[in-house]
Amino acid sequence: MKRKIYQQLLDWKEKRNGEVALLIEGARRIGKSYIVEEFAKNEYESYILIDFNKAPQMVRDWFDLYLEDLDMLFLYLSQHYKVRLHERKSLIILDEVQLCPRARAAIKFLVKDGRYDYIETGSLVSI
Repeated sequence: MKRKIYQQLLDWKEKRNGEVALLIEGARRIGKSYIVEEFAKNEYESYILIDFNKAPQMVRDWFDLYLEDLDMLFLYLSQHYKVRLHERKSLIILDEVQLCPRARAAIKFLVKDGRYDYIETGSLVSI
């Protein structure tokens, strides 16, 4: 299973070349974040993992405040997570993105900007 999903991630990276974000949804605690982070470590020069379970409010607020100024958004993210981003060689992971609706809504603007690749993870909500 691990190899199958990893190959699908590779295919997405190679074929889509930043044209679309990837959303991985599933039940909690099945390894979505783990496999995405392993993929990021192996396939990109750098990555930022924004875990919305743990992200401080200021990080969430940046998706409201700087959507019109992506240079500032990326600068703040880079400084906060202490990661240097490289154009077309970095991945930004929005983990548990359902917990930050503004970040989820921002994805189309981020992808359109074209500087980085994006993977979102989300847990399915059961009632």
